Amino acid sequence: MRVYADNAATTYMTKSVMDAFVDALQNFNGNPNSLHTDGQVTQEKLDECRARVAKAINAQYPDEIIFTSGGSEADNQALLSAARGLKKKGKKHLISLNIEHHAILHTLKKLEKEGFEVTLLAPEANGIVSVDKVRDAMRDDTALVSIMFANNEMGAIQPIPEIGALCRERGILFHTDAVQAVAHVPIDVQAMKIDMLSSSAHKFHGPKGVGFLYARRGIRLVNVIEGGAQEKGKRAGTVNVPGIVGMTVALEEGVANLDENMKKTIALRDRLIAGLSDIPHAKLNGDPIKRLPGNVNYSFEGVEGESLLLKLDLNGICCSSGSACTSESLDPSHVLMGMGVPVEAAHGSLRFSLNEENTEEQVDYIIEKVHEIVNYYRSISPFWEELEKGEREHVI
Repeated sequence: MRVYADNAATTYMTKSVMDAFVDALQNFNGNPNSLHTDGQVTQEKLDECRARVAKAINAQYPDEIIFTSGGSEADNQALLSAARGLKKKGKKHLISLNIEHHAILHTLKKLEKEGFEVTLLAPEANGIVSVDKVRDAMRDDTALVSIMFANNEMGAIQPIPEIGALCRERGILFHTDAVQAVAHVPIDVQAMKIDMLSSSAHKFHGPKGVGFLYARRGIRLVNVIEGGAQEKGKRAGTVNVPGIVGMTVALEEGVANLDENMKKTIALRDRLIAGLSDIPHAKLNGDPIKRLPGNVNYSFEGVEGESLLLKLDLNGICCSSGSACTSESLDPSHVLMGMGVPVEAAHGSLRFSLNEENTEEQVDYIIEKVHEIVNYYRSISPFWEELEKGEREHVI
C-alpha cells in the first residue's frame, strides 16, 4: 500500500484544477498587459479570478488581492510593507512568534538589521499563544503583529479573531501567514479583522509556484520584485495566468466543500491520534482540539525522526520529520523547541498531514507500521536500553 500523508508539504492537483490549468494554457495565452485582443481577453480572465479569490476569503474589494509566486513572497511583502511604511511615523517595533515559518523569521531578522525591534513571543505548551501575551508585548511604536493562522509543523490554530480585534482596537496592523489554513478552516478577513494574509495554492490542491497576498485597501505595499507595472505596480513579472486560474478553482472547491472535508479529515486525524496514543513514551505535539483538521505531530522518545521517516517510506508511507533531515543542519525543529519540547523528543518527531482523500484503511496501515517500526528501533537501541534500565531519565 502507498499512503501519501504529507499534505502540509504539498498537495496533489485535483482533476478539475488540472483541467482549468490546461484550459488556461490553451485559451488564455495572451499577456494580460498587452493591448491586443488576446491580451485583453486574458486580462478579463485575470480580473475574474481576482474577484473570485477575494470572495472566497470575504475581502471587500478585488484589488485587495495581489497575486504572488507563493506564501514566502507574500510573507516577505507583507512584513516589509508594514515595517518600512510605518517607519516614517516612528513605529519600529514588530511582534511575532518564535514558531513562525522561516519566511517570516528570516524577514524579521532582515528588518532587525535595518533598525527595527522585534519581539518573538513563545506559545504555551500546546503551541498556542495567549492573547494577553500579545497585548502585553504591544508598545506605542508597534507597527505590526504577524501571527500565523495555523502552524505548519504541529498544526495548532492561533486565536486569530481575538488577536485581530485587539490589533484593530490598538491601531496596529495585523498580518497572518495562513498558508496552512486557507481552504482547510473557515477564514473571513473582514470578520476576523485581518489586515494582510498570505496564501499558497499548492497547499490546497492548486498548482505550485502561485499564491496571493490579501492587503486591506489603504495599506501601501512596497515592491519585493522590481521591473514592471504588473499587479498595479506592486509585483513585477509576467503574470502566471494558468497558475492563477488553477488556484482560483482549487480555492473555490476547498471553500465550497469545507464543512464536509473538515468533518472527514478530523475523523481520520483523531483515528490516527488514538491509534498512536498507546505507544509508551510518545506524545502528541500541539493542542489536541485547536489544530488543523489533518495534522498529527507525534514525538517518539528513543527513536530518531529521520530513521522513522525513511523506514516508513520503505513501507510505502510518505510523511515528514520534525527535525531537519533534509537540511545541512541537524538541529531539531525550531517549532517544537520553541514550545518547550525537550531536545530528545523533538529529534524523534514525525508529522503526518492527512486530507479528505485519505481513507480509514490508510490510517490503520500507518498506525500498524508506526508501532512496528518504533518497537524495532527501540529494540536495537543502546540508548533505549539505558532508559528502560533507569540509567537515564525519560523525557516523555
